[in-house]
Amino acid sequence: MPVTRLNHAVMYVRDVERSVAFYADVLGFRTVMAFPGAAFLQASGSTNDHDLGLFQIGSAAADSGAGRSTVGLYHLAWEVDTLDELERIGTKLAEADALVGAGDHGTTKALYAKDPDGLEFEVSWLLPADLITEDVIKEARSKPTQPLNLGREKERYGGQTKGGLGISIPVAQA
Repeated sequence: MPVTRLNHAVMYVRDVERSVAFYADVLGFRTVMAFPGAAFLQASGSTNDHDLGLFQIGSAAADSGAGRSTVGLYHLAWEVDTLDELERIGTKLAEADALVGAGDHGTTKALYAKDPDGLEFEVSWLLPADLITEDVIKEARSKPTQPLNLGREKERYGGQTKGGLGISIPVAQA
């Protein structure tokens, strides 16, 4: 049976209430179930039972060493429908002092942020397959990551253009 998509992620956090507030205020997640020390959140546009499970392990927990001194997950990536939505979330992330980077990967326009426990995540918009040209593919392969200029991308593709789902490079061209 082939895997079709990620249904949810589960993370350990220091303070579940602080994390719930962050994901609700900044990314618009809503709590669908909670009990002491745990919460299950759903993204506003999701049809999953939940997208994120949070389990509290206390304030004495050390930072994750993943990628520095231990193996582990680098980040999760969530998709948004439009560049306008990516820009709106970028503003919310900056206001929360959570935005740590942005990149233009050719077919993916991405923001990178950290939650209150320093766990990194990505929010991205994917170029729809019907807008991918040979020039876009060549540029993405020759310069895998460039600085993201959202204003230029909105002029180029439109702020309300619906992004692709999953991966936006057509299989025949991948």
